[in-house]
Amino acid sequence: MSSPSRVLLMRRAHITALPLYYSGPLLKKLCSERDYKKFYAELRGDVLFLYKDETQDTYTEKLNLQEMKSMHLESPYERKMPTVFTLTLSTQKVHLKMDNPDTGEEWRVYIQTMVQKEIPSQLQLLPGQKMLLEDALSQEQRRKALADKPPALPPRPAYLRGPFSSPHPPDHGSLEQLPCFFNVTRQEAEQMLEQNPEYGSIILRPSTLSNNYALTLRHVTARGPSMKNYRLTCTQSGFIIQLETSVTVSSLSDVLEYFLEKTEYRLHPYTPCETYNTCIEMTPPPKRASNPSRAAKSVPKAQVGPMVCSGTRPGESEYVVPEDHQLNKRCE
Repeated sequence: MSSPSRVLLMRRAHITALPLYYSGPLLKKLCSERDYKKFYAELRGDVLFLYKDETQDTYTEKLNLQEMKSMHLESPYERKMPTVFTLTLSTQKVHLKMDNPDTGEEWRVYIQTMVQKEIPSQLQLLPGQKMLLEDALSQEQRRKALADKPPALPPRPAYLRGPFSSPHPPDHGSLEQLPCFFNVTRQEAEQMLEQNPEYGSIILRPSTLSNNYALTLRHVTARGPSMKNYRLTCTQSGFIIQLETSVTVSSLSDVLEYFLEKTEYRLHPYTPCETYNTCIEMTPPPKRASNPSRAAKSVPKAQVGPMVCSGTRPGESEYVVPEDHQLNKRCE
């Protein structure tokens, strides 16, 4: 049996919203059933998801291991012998069978580890297999620590707030990741999608029911445009998409991603276009009017006559006597 492709694993991860720790084929039956049925199983978190085969993207059954009261091994671990153990849940008993005893031992220790949140003291694993188990346990412990915190919710409109509103404070930062979330009613959301189909086809909005949200979707069929509305129920572990087979995701962003994937990305989130300028225009500065009264007045230049010197050059102890002084002496 070939392993699932990467795309298929991504689809299962979106649907289950849980990390994958271990997977493989196994046989399963209830106490009331006579024969075993073949399944491809995945242990994601502390939930065992069962698929008809390795090509199915949506699980057929799931076993919540949090409800497990006991796990009984029908026979001790032996080579060349199938492994069979019984899971006693709160509402039923389930028999699981693995033809390969080594694979059966891995299933046993992984299930016990995820339920008890610790590695069993007795196990038959190779060093490399034990390292993978330790990594899975560490990842599961981190996941449970985050799951205990309330999920991030976008703010609800004022007219929907009341005494039964969510006790957890809204996370305003989550709106940056949800451009298609609007505080509108169902009628307003449908009107937005109808009048502006070029902006997108999906709107996330609050529901009229407390602690619930909704998704309005517009898609074009052979008969024309059609509107669909889906309810999103908020829980401690995330959001439940109310479909024929309910799907649980961890955030509203995962809700949007799930619908985009299911519609093969033919639909887009509703995002209004914003206009931007492409040129920078500057008006020229006003010209200053010339004022003749403030014009600079011309200052007349003084006329200086040429300097007249005697023919002989004065020595160090001689003085130059002006000609006017000599003329006055003659007159005397």
